[in-house]
Amino acid sequence: MILDGLKIANNRNELLKEKIEKEINEGLKKPKSVIILVGNDPASKIYVNSKIKASAKVLIDTELIELSRETSEQELESLIEKLNNDKSVDGILLQLPLPKHLDEKKFINLIENKKDIDGFTIVNQGKLFQNIDATYAATPQGIINLLDEYKIDVKGLNAVVVGRSQIVGLPIAKMLIDRNATVTICHSKTKDISFYTKNADLIVMAVGVAGMLKAEMVKDNVVVIDVGINRVDGKLYGDVDFENVSKKASFITPVPKGVGPMTINALLENTYKVSRLNNNKK
Repeated sequence: MILDGLKIANNRNELLKEKIEKEINEGLKKPKSVIILVGNDPASKIYVNSKIKASAKVLIDTELIELSRETSEQELESLIEKLNNDKSVDGILLQLPLPKHLDEKKFINLIENKKDIDGFTIVNQGKLFQNIDATYAATPQGIINLLDEYKIDVKGLNAVVVGRSQIVGLPIAKMLIDRNATVTICHSKTKDISFYTKNADLIVMAVGVAGMLKAEMVKDNVVVIDVGINRVDGKLYGDVDFENVSKKASFITPVPKGVGPMTINALLENTYKVSRLNNNKK
């Protein structure tokens, strides 16, 4: 069965819109987020535009601040501090990647924890690993939401996460552990990834290598979550050889229309969550 992330995300977005609309009528203000885009990376622009469109559909105000590639550290720091102190702004998102002269970790962690809708700050990531409620990274949260919607219980499953990034691989591994899966993390230095994937009941691919997971690397009835977005000759491909792996999988996400829409939905839900923690009046 294909895990239809687009359909599930649309359903969740509609419910979120109804909730926000009701609360606006009761006197609460619209949630508001600000996206900071530094430079003109084409993929980032496409992603940002999709976030803005999705936000508008659920009645979340989103402001885009575009800065040139030559923006200095001091200029970006001043902007983030200004937004941190702006009570009308509920959430701040710093679109990655940044130009090479800007330190991503430094600027992510300048964002006020309560306004970190991407869930990337040290505080929010630390709370995840301390089992404290927080704003969690949108892609891992979107994956968990998708598994829940399809009632896929990971308890007791052998799960393999391929990729160890701090924004996908590590947090989704922790979330799966919290749900009592047995998790193995593979990465570029793993000697034989297929040894692990062949024994996996659940595989999360998040490495950015088109078609890396082949049919001979998985067993029958495996659940496959493909986070990869790879552009090859103008077309989008995941990290999974979908055509062949899908013949063996019990559940699998497509690319596109799989994890991507669930990531944006989780981001919108994160924005709503942080805004209502302030219980903002109009």
